[in-house]
Amino acid sequence: MNSSNHSPAALLRLCIGALIAAVLAMVLLVLPAEYDIDPTGLGETMGIKGMSGYQVGALTTQSSGVHQDRASFWLAPFESVEYKYTLAEGQSMVFDWRAVSALPADVIFEMHSEIDADPDQSVTFEMSRGDAQRGTFVAPFSGLHGWYWENRGVGEVEVVLEATGFFTHGTTYGPSGAFTKIIDEGAN
Repeated sequence: MNSSNHSPAALLRLCIGALIAAVLAMVLLVLPAEYDIDPTGLGETMGIKGMSGYQVGALTTQSSGVHQDRASFWLAPFESVEYKYTLAEGQSMVFDWRAVSALPADVIFEMHSEIDADPDQSVTFEMSRGDAQRGTFVAPFSGLHGWYWENRGVGEVEVVLEATGFFTHGTTYGPSGAFTKIIDEGAN
């Protein structure tokens, strides 16, 4: 049968069928996976409910005060360091880091988190190259949240991080091991 021979009634049935299929896909698949809305319960049964990621509300109140931290690290060419904050689910921070060098800085960086401080349960949020980054971060789960930096340039680089948030500890992971510092409220 040639497609140009379809009657208007047949085309209407096809359109209605496509519309029904689209609505079913939206209700059964898209709403549970993307918006965590599961009117039929099938999304939870199929394991797709809430697949779009971690959901954090727009307003989260905290019982502890805001803390400020400033950390700097000197990295020789091809040397790396990690620095992570301890944050509970829903806690936030504002951050600004930059790589300072006499030569153009070339730094590989990765913003990532470890669920309950377990390196095998790591989630990467961004991996890129650059010499600065600033923004806000809301912890989608309790654990360690921070950065990995690696100097890929030919000269020494100083990575300077300034952050304000609801963290209480900052941990440096470098060639000599891990070092954790307690960050006092309002300290700089």
